[in-house]
Amino acid sequence: MTDIRIEGAKIIIVGGSSGMGLALARRLLGEGAAVMIAGRSEDKLTAARRDLGDHPGLATVAVDISREEEVAALFCNSGPVDHIVSTAADIEGAYQLLPTIELMAAQRVVESKFYGPLLLAKYGAAHLPPSGSITYTSGVAAYRPAARGSVVAAVNAALEGLVRALAVELAPIRINAVSPGWVDTPIWSFVAGDAKQATLDAMAQRLPAGRVGRPDDIADAIRFLIGNGFTTGTILHVEGGHRLV
Repeated sequence: MTDIRIEGAKIIIVGGSSGMGLALARRLLGEGAAVMIAGRSEDKLTAARRDLGDHPGLATVAVDISREEEVAALFCNSGPVDHIVSTAADIEGAYQLLPTIELMAAQRVVESKFYGPLLLAKYGAAHLPPSGSITYTSGVAAYRPAARGSVVAAVNAALEGLVRALAVELAPIRINAVSPGWVDTPIWSFVAGDAKQATLDAMAQRLPAGRVGRPDDIADAIRFLIGNGFTTGTILHVEGGHRLV
């Protein structure tokens, strides 16, 4: 049983316009939370509003979390919030072998999955109550790296180190991360292109769970971390047993 009330809570989801973040927004709205989805693309935010039925508890805001002034403005305008979640990741062009990796692509990963989360904590913590939380998403690549995935593996590992440090520094605010495995989301179009479905099907055959993840699987895990007041500094692995094979 969770001990943090969700009904009536105000929750910001960065990267909530698609995939795991969108699934989480749908779940939290269904529980009576006020949800603000933040993302860079106005088109994606509009699509998310439509997908969620223009729910009266939903707000959207365009923000690039790699830009400090935009993150500062986000919280200046939002006022008090109860929980912050980030599922944002810009990995386009990052899955390359070392000789062909472009530094700008690597920098975008760092900005979206490390600097952005750092800025969310820097400016968001002052707006959270003692019972509040910040939840990030890292990934199984930190534990099961593969060729072409060196940058993503390194940044996920760095983010998990940040989680542990912030859990100490910002206590009693709780800081956690979910580490997803392979999840069927639009991001795979960047990773595998036309081979997306075949790639996911092959992994499903390897995993002890017998399938790849769904966005709702990760939304469930994030919901737990938001609601459990005795969990902090934790990396919650939701990867179908991928670390075992």
